[in-house]
Amino acid sequence: MVHVNLLSALQGAALLVATASRVAVAAANPDLDRSVSLRADWMFLTRDIADPAQWSHGGKRFHYRKTVEDGFAFLEVFSCSLRRRDPFNAAKLASALSEVTQTTYEALNLPFQTFSYASDSDDSAIVVSFGGSSWTCTIGEGGSAEAYECVQPPSGPRNRPRGFGVVRDLRVPANNPPRRSPDGVWEAFVEEDNVVLRAAGSTDTAITLSRDGTADDFYDPETIVWSPDSTKFVAYRVRPGFAREVVRVEAAPRSQKQPIVHTQLYPKPGDAIDQEQPVLFYVDEALESIEIDAELFPTPWQLSRPVWRRDSSEFVFDYQRRGHSQARVIAVDSGTGTTRAIVTEEADTFVYADRRYRYDVGDGSEEMLWISERDGWRHLYLVSTPDGTIEPITKGDWLVRDVLRVDNEKRLIWFSANGIDADEGKDPYFKHVFRIGFNGSDLTRLTTVDASHEVVFSPDMSLYVDTYSRVDLPTISELHRADGSLVETLETGDISRLSAAGFRVPEVFVAKGRDNTTDIWGLIVRPHDYDPSKTYPVIENIYAGPHDSFVPKTFWPFGYHSGGDKVIGMQAQADLGFIVVQMDGMGTANRNKTFHDVAWKDLADSGFPDRILWHRAVAAQEPSYDLSGGVGIYGASAGGQSSLNALLFHGDFYRFAVAYAGCYDNRMDKISWNEQWLGWPVDESYSAASGVDHAEKLEGQILLINGEQDSNVDPASTMQVVDALIREDKDFELLVIPGAEHTVGRSTEPIDYVQRRQFDFFVRKMLNGTSI
Repeated sequence: MVHVNLLSALQGAALLVATASRVAVAAANPDLDRSVSLRADWMFLTRDIADPAQWSHGGKRFHYRKTVEDGFAFLEVFSCSLRRRDPFNAAKLASALSEVTQTTYEALNLPFQTFSYASDSDDSAIVVSFGGSSWTCTIGEGGSAEAYECVQPPSGPRNRPRGFGVVRDLRVPANNPPRRSPDGVWEAFVEEDNVVLRAAGSTDTAITLSRDGTADDFYDPETIVWSPDSTKFVAYRVRPGFAREVVRVEAAPRSQKQPIVHTQLYPKPGDAIDQEQPVLFYVDEALESIEIDAELFPTPWQLSRPVWRRDSSEFVFDYQRRGHSQARVIAVDSGTGTTRAIVTEEADTFVYADRRYRYDVGDGSEEMLWISERDGWRHLYLVSTPDGTIEPITKGDWLVRDVLRVDNEKRLIWFSANGIDADEGKDPYFKHVFRIGFNGSDLTRLTTVDASHEVVFSPDMSLYVDTYSRVDLPTISELHRADGSLVETLETGDISRLSAAGFRVPEVFVAKGRDNTTDIWGLIVRPHDYDPSKTYPVIENIYAGPHDSFVPKTFWPFGYHSGGDKVIGMQAQADLGFIVVQMDGMGTANRNKTFHDVAWKDLADSGFPDRILWHRAVAAQEPSYDLSGGVGIYGASAGGQSSLNALLFHGDFYRFAVAYAGCYDNRMDKISWNEQWLGWPVDESYSAASGVDHAEKLEGQILLINGEQDSNVDPASTMQVVDALIREDKDFELLVIPGAEHTVGRSTEPIDYVQRRQFDFFVRKMLNGTSI
């Protein structure tokens, strides 16, 4: 691995300068070494920090993982007696997994965070998943087996993969077993791109039901769904989209000397996507079919799998319009093929596809639960299915996060929400759990502690485990009855050893955003030896992806996620002589619709107007918060794009950046994420946020870090920025890790090396005033 600094080019040629000596100097820096190893050194200094629980055996037991000395242990609790036990012998399980994976695992550091029993009627085997694989491990009753054995369960037939859900991979055969009718009389499948029918189990020649299927407009067998009365079925005819492939060269594979070429189906914004057309087939003497009129779903992004009513009178599917400004639930009359929209959701900006929610009460023929932001907040509604009448269930200046459980008979909904205490000055991102009736009556709060709560209910809803924390409150786990009363405190996190080692609890800071009204919430992390009489340069950890909010709200500080490292990573950087901060500016999720809409067709915004005001508000209160030399910034993926854009569009404020795996030009990135926020067709908004198109605006200094085998963001996105910066005669630094994926340096190796390079960059640029 070579550190490369790309200097100014003469006549378009780049001079690559290896700086192995700089790496050696950095490695000898004891402060840098301490920061790089901080996560590993502090990881196991906590006690009894519990993960959310998982129920088993019909609600008779639950289990969870918690921190113990030198690692993690799993604990199982019997819900009636509250007796506790180890669910398995961790040392035996570690040995069995090590043997089958050829990777060494330790009893107190097993490679999974949760498990399930292979059967809810006994506990002789468990199923664990990690590294993209699942394993069934025989452990004996109560974990009593003399030796544990782990095997991978046989994989059944899989559906044909789709590139980001919208373009089928036609190189892979479709899953095409005969789909048998509910009465067992018929079976339907696809043969030579057309739908055929034959008697179940028969070897007779099948009857061809369609004749319009071709290789360019084929019937997908994976979409065949029979009506409950076995007299009809639906299938989608598909006009395939553009099968764009991204090609990556693995230059230094571990398995061989010569490079390996990899290809990936990778649709990008603007590409043609699969177009699905529902067709209704009748199994009668006439063997008729009806092509469903697409007037209500003319430009589909996706159609969901059709669902039949119990009486076979109609089938229903979800429709999301390409461009994401409209979503519908569409019902089709099975006798006439006539369509109607049960409910339509529209927005001048976007309807967030990943946050849509529909729940059919019963079979959905009379009522349906729906989530909408039509009043500016994300709330639950009850929809009358026959006529589309819609009535609010929840309402107010707060939002529903997740529906946890629905009881059709009692007509009750359990859900999590945030922002309900915002008018009291409390953190609007904390999740709390509530129960409410279908008619909006009897809103009952189940969680009261001012923290963020994860609640897991028993199958019969008689009990629940509430796991809650804040960044300044170590995790507490409690068992409650359905009415909210406490049964027992299960775990209380202990961070005394972590605090003794020098851990500083992050400070919450709130400042007004660009409208001088909206609160912007963030965290401040200071050096372990912070002295308020000194001044410290400031570094911001950014992730502004509109799909969520990203400032940590719970205690566990050690994990890595797509927005960058969490609190300990910020602490490690701060300990070198910085104040490190993170905040959620406008354009991110989990506030109201207006707050979120700031991102629409403006990913260059990244909440920077709010962020800069937040920084200045801190500086106005704290003389140690030094903005005079310019702010540093780092982030990954969308955060990498924002880090570069900080120097492009706000170079008078942000002066130093480390950008990981950025989607620097949204036309180069995956179709799904980018069309959600920038719309379709591709227009000037894509160029407006492009680090390639605006490379000439670069002010300050940047280190670009990329994984050569990034399957999430096309690595060519980074190289196109490199090319543009060279053509604009801009100096920068580049680190490419051979064989590394999208999470390079954050959750995959070489974490220590890459983290050291980030830390070293900021020390050189912002503390030492040196430049390579």
